[in-house]
Amino acid sequence: MLLLATDLDGTFLGGLSVYKQQLYRLVRENKEISLVFVTGRGLETVIPLLRDPVIPEPDFIICDVGATIVNGQTLEPVQPLQADIESRWPGRLHLYNKLKKVKGLRWQEVPQARRCSFFYDESTDKEELYKIASSSACDVLLSAGKYADVLPSGVNKGSSLKKLISLLNIPADKILVAGDTLNDLSLYEAGYKGVVVGNAENKLVEITREMDHVYLAEKTGCGGILESLNHFHTFRKYYPEEGIQRSVSAHGDNQLLMVYHRLPYDIKEIDGDKKRIPPQSPNGIIPSLMGFFSSGRTGTWVAWEEVENRKETLRNIYPDEKRFPNLLVSRVGLTKRDVEIFYKVFSKEAFWPTIFSFIDKAAFNHQHWEHFVKVNRMFAERTAVEADHGATVWIHDYNLWMVPGVLRQLRPDLVIAFFHHTSFPPADIFNIIPWRGEIIGSLLQCDYIGFHIPRYVENFVDVVKSHMPVVVREESGCTDRFLTYSCPLGVESMTRAIEAGGRTVKLGAHPVGVNVDYIEELFSRSATVDAVKNIQGQLADKKVILSVERLDYVKGPLEKIYAFQEFLEEHPEFHGSAELINICTPPAKGMKIYEKIQQELEQAVGKINGKYSRLDWTPIHFFFRSFPFEEIISYYAVADVAWITPLRDGLNLVAKEYIAAQGFRKNRKGVLLLSEFAGASVELGYALRTNPYDRKSLKDGLLQALNMEESEKNMRMKRLFDSVKYFDIDHWANEFLEELKKVQVEKEPAVHVALV
Repeated sequence: MLLLATDLDGTFLGGLSVYKQQLYRLVRENKEISLVFVTGRGLETVIPLLRDPVIPEPDFIICDVGATIVNGQTLEPVQPLQADIESRWPGRLHLYNKLKKVKGLRWQEVPQARRCSFFYDESTDKEELYKIASSSACDVLLSAGKYADVLPSGVNKGSSLKKLISLLNIPADKILVAGDTLNDLSLYEAGYKGVVVGNAENKLVEITREMDHVYLAEKTGCGGILESLNHFHTFRKYYPEEGIQRSVSAHGDNQLLMVYHRLPYDIKEIDGDKKRIPPQSPNGIIPSLMGFFSSGRTGTWVAWEEVENRKETLRNIYPDEKRFPNLLVSRVGLTKRDVEIFYKVFSKEAFWPTIFSFIDKAAFNHQHWEHFVKVNRMFAERTAVEADHGATVWIHDYNLWMVPGVLRQLRPDLVIAFFHHTSFPPADIFNIIPWRGEIIGSLLQCDYIGFHIPRYVENFVDVVKSHMPVVVREESGCTDRFLTYSCPLGVESMTRAIEAGGRTVKLGAHPVGVNVDYIEELFSRSATVDAVKNIQGQLADKKVILSVERLDYVKGPLEKIYAFQEFLEEHPEFHGSAELINICTPPAKGMKIYEKIQQELEQAVGKINGKYSRLDWTPIHFFFRSFPFEEIISYYAVADVAWITPLRDGLNLVAKEYIAAQGFRKNRKGVLLLSEFAGASVELGYALRTNPYDRKSLKDGLLQALNMEESEKNMRMKRLFDSVKYFDIDHWANEFLEELKKVQVEKEPAVHVALV
């Protein structure tokens, strides 16, 4: 057996995340290992750790620097040990009234029992401190150059542990003690095998260096404890060598933190209980990001979760410990009102319209901005707490624009990256934002910033140039992957690195891909095959025009409907033979900004159907609801034309999903008719492009798509499918991470200690 008696702060709660997960799992899963917390904390501050599902539950707790001994499960005092300590304690008031007069001694406002804790410094009259303590039959314990504890004579961490071991009748050679400060010295003086973890207090290291039974570890915290298991022959069988090698060798010991407004799972109420279920997102971004942790990489996913009260404590949890053994979710608690202002109101009313150049719809509220900054600070503070030294942080989307600036102040050692899942507007649009300077200042604290396409990169550079001098340090051509002069969003070359505001920031274009393998798997299911046959049977030989979009003025739903109305007026030959299936996903609840456009859209559809419908033909099938992705795939498969016409779009994954589904279609292929102002248009060169602001362009494009020869359809779709299949969601994620690795190498290397 093994009894691990360990200090908490800096020891059992310290070190790199990968080693914490390894040690915690080892203790939780091995019944031969007993755990004792030995800490200077008061019991009140230890109790919250017992509710943490990640930290293993101790069998016993020795706290108050040895003055309190309780059972770890019941929190009942261990008798007669506790009674003996109590009998020798003169009382806090008695000691406090005497010690408060000592020069340079300041009371610590922390929970404490059977001890008096103070701060001391060079001005403290130590001689008077020792004199008063001795007269009251107490000892003084100094540590870390600033803490002074006055305890009953003979009481310390080591003496209390020794009495507990004697009471439990555990052989001394089965004990391992661990610590990092001078108030842990008594643990080693008790004679048990011990480890002083890396980065420990110098005085403790000096004293224990001459103790044969004490091992001085190189790694900090839990890494040092694991290191000692391998050092001491008696405990070597507990060293999880294979697990450590597997989780560290492939990725180094560098932790990856995903900072996203979305959790890596959905929360669904089942039988009155809230359950965590795998994400239902069809675009596959979250599953792809989760995939980075499937091979044992250590990481933390920081996201918000709704709470009743912001003061509610949300402990870190494992989203799926079996599949992602070293991935934790650290949740930022936001109330319903927090979410309402931060996400549903301010982000959508101030930033969303500006990002997509709809400045007439932008509304700027300075109180809401302050709330936005506060929420971003909460994300940054949580990330700073969770991050190892030198860790890599990947922040996602405009909702967290202010996180990099705060995080850099809190943790200058981190590698900080940011990815925009939206477009990025030109300087004359972006600079309408009243807080443009603060936002740009924050983003420039990143080491790497990624965008979907080169145009957004150049827009960002122009914005920075409008605020301060910029030196372009690196550029690259775009023609190998992106369209240039033939597309409104095309550019010939792209800035890859700038020097601005005293920092060098690297930039890149990374269009998000789709999960082609998942779409292929769905496409091959018998349920999908049956659904496709069913839809084809209902539609007979009609030509199907498909539009799939979220309800949003940015997507241009009204412009498309009005264009289709004119198309029917001008081309009666398609009456009865062409149908528009318009699937419009409702926005999140509470998004009042979209209520008007919903009403106008429903009225327009009703007017067209009322005018043209026949018993055997309805020109527009309008669905205002969310469809399961499995069902959407069936519509992708039968659509002769995907009419994707956003007025602006950061990328547009629907276009890529349609291509992926069509790529697996064995018979005739469809046509992608795509807006020139969707980011995806610059990488999907074989799509038909249309100007959604010009109804003639919309109508002409639709006519061309419907009349296109089969051979041309097949050729175009084959080229598009080859591109979408190669640049899939995993390519996007891996490409971005490779850029971060380059940044990591170029920066000052993080602390790294070789494996034992």
